[in-house]
Amino acid sequence: MTTTAPAQTTSVPPVQRKSIRFPARSFMAFALAPEAPLHEWLEALDRWTENSPGFFAGRPVVLDLKILKPRASEVGALVAQLAERGIRIYAIEAMGIDSLGPDLPPVLIGAKTSVIFESKTQREPKAATAEPAAPEPREEAPASNSLIIQTPIRSGQSVYHPQGDVIVLGSVGSGSEIVAGGSVHVYGTLRGRVFAGATGNDKARIFCRKNEAELLAVDGWYHTAEDMEPSARGKPIQVFLENGAIHVAALN
Repeated sequence: MTTTAPAQTTSVPPVQRKSIRFPARSFMAFALAPEAPLHEWLEALDRWTENSPGFFAGRPVVLDLKILKPRASEVGALVAQLAERGIRIYAIEAMGIDSLGPDLPPVLIGAKTSVIFESKTQREPKAATAEPAAPEPREEAPASNSLIIQTPIRSGQSVYHPQGDVIVLGSVGSGSEIVAGGSVHVYGTLRGRVFAGATGNDKARIFCRKNEAELLAVDGWYHTAEDMEPSARGKPIQVFLENGAIHVAALN
């Protein structure tokens, strides 16, 4: 009589699968909104970048096509023209275009209204239409939540504070920048670039004790160093919007 040994059961340890994290990121992207005639808009962009070389380097830029309304087949050529100018498009906003193919940036879905930077310091009146378009609803200004910086901002540094005002107790170095949802106060010398009201606040202002700024912008409207009156250099100033134009005035 033969006996059979009982089969041995080998337990297999469970495989540990490493999960993949997809952390969210929030950042500001600048918007370019070309208008017809396109060649004139590109010429204006070239003049602007001559005054602020390297401004778009390393920045996420959204191409807003809701005004120009090109055909899908024309978008690639425009993206290429901007790339020749050193402007790399991160994403595209367009109406009536769902996809542009794998060779072009993605079309944004559900993006918020962008602040559009134009190459003029004063809005041009729009041509009259048979039925005036209703104004777009404007987002409310962010609640006051000031960020106080007690040390100087060195050259090349960036400060991004979309929730409210930025107050710098020292100076701001050349090549640096401040982006604020509210107003910006600099109690030393301002040599860099400042964007106040950057998330859509036309009541924001810029104040500084000594103006040596490279660029001053409020709610998307700007002055470069070349645009400013010589009398505003090296002086205490404030920058604000009034009657559709940006003003740089002495701070008394």
